[in-house]
Amino acid sequence: MVLAACARTVGPVTVLDETPPIYPDYVGVTIPVNIAPLNFKLIGDESRHKVAATFTAGGITYSTLSDKGLVRIPLKAWKQLTASASGGSIEVKVSVGGGEGWKSYKPFEILVSEDLVDPYLAYRLIEPAQEIWNHMGIYQRCVENFEEVAIIENKMTDGNCMNCHSFMARDPGKMLFHMRAVNPGTMLIKDGELEKLNTKTDKTISALVYPYWHPSGKYIAFSVNDTKQAFHTTDTNRVEVFDFKSDVVVYDVDNHKVLISPKLTLGSSFETFPTFSPDGRTLFFCTADSLEMPIRFSDLKYALCSVSFNESDGSVGDKVDTLYKGKSVSFPRVSPDGRFLMMTLSEYGNFSIWHHDADLYMIDLRDGSVKPLEKANSSRTESYHSWSGNSRWVVFSSRRDDGLYTRLYFTHIDEEGNPSKPFVLPQKDPDFYREFMKSYNIPETISGPVSYPARDIALKAKNDKGIDVSS
Repeated sequence: MVLAACARTVGPVTVLDETPPIYPDYVGVTIPVNIAPLNFKLIGDESRHKVAATFTAGGITYSTLSDKGLVRIPLKAWKQLTASASGGSIEVKVSVGGGEGWKSYKPFEILVSEDLVDPYLAYRLIEPAQEIWNHMGIYQRCVENFEEVAIIENKMTDGNCMNCHSFMARDPGKMLFHMRAVNPGTMLIKDGELEKLNTKTDKTISALVYPYWHPSGKYIAFSVNDTKQAFHTTDTNRVEVFDFKSDVVVYDVDNHKVLISPKLTLGSSFETFPTFSPDGRTLFFCTADSLEMPIRFSDLKYALCSVSFNESDGSVGDKVDTLYKGKSVSFPRVSPDGRFLMMTLSEYGNFSIWHHDADLYMIDLRDGSVKPLEKANSSRTESYHSWSGNSRWVVFSSRRDDGLYTRLYFTHIDEEGNPSKPFVLPQKDPDFYREFMKSYNIPETISGPVSYPARDIALKAKNDKGIDVSS
């Protein structure tokens, strides 16, 4: 079958032994069969010329001819191509025509995995400047097309800060996020009901901060933190965020109660970034010796620890195990099949989103071996990450494009924990990322769209005093 956007043909006069310079870089990437079209454009001088592109997969061929180096593939044609290429690849041939005739680049492949990625992605959009947060929102995107809608925007809630959205096992019907400053509180959606929670108690350092749901839905592990930030004048890392104090606690969802264990609230340590294993029997968290802050911020190194968890009463065990100690750990996340734990490692600290040296690493939980995700990492910041439900895809935030804005990248993880070359979240307009002035923050894969009305969330936030939790 031949699909053509234009009946005109081109006859290249020069054949090059190099792949085309394109943005985004989709040369040799691995994609899920259900991803949106990978539109791209030629960069450099080539962006001024006509471009012809031919996509071939099995018995399907799609050809297009356009101006200004742009290559766009209609959704229907793209779906036919990826379906035909599933388990194989799409061959892409690109030719460029200018004043001196046409030249044809070396073809490249886009590998198409049969492994599906979760169809929806939730994230926050915010300006990268730390002091500008009065125009932000939490959004959801169908990754199978280009549809993006707001879950909630802070223009609906008097311009407050909203952060730390989280889902129980990628379930869009079980969600929470925090509102800070104006109309403060934790908004929790479960089983079609919405609660506003006031989570600071007389026994905790702060209101609840970094969350992770227990797979039962009965509990949510949180950190509680006394956090400050500072701005460097000469350091390339630009911004430093650090805790003066931090603990890990467990929130009992049905009883509106914070459960506190001495194992997770040591005054001599900073505990943070909790996460549960998929079977709910283990609680992982990061911990470091409580050094004097901010004087010793560059000496602070967080280890990865674990402790057993009892679902019957929300208690933790007596023995805390150290799984990794070396570089500083943040954002531990276990694959849904329980095999791997992905984490971000940096030279110091625990808020690695501004640390250029921050990279993704993987622990094989069967034998404890640790390795960097070399194909996924770059020379700039890799930080927050989230697994797809089948444990075959990870979406992560990266500043690799320009060192300033975070974009979302996907990488395929094989059965041995090896990543593929990442690709950026596709957009309809190939110039989107060059013109979009916000960063993507906290990508979370979800199995479907959040359906709770944004208007109802906003009204609850503004008009409800909230439920005071106990401890």
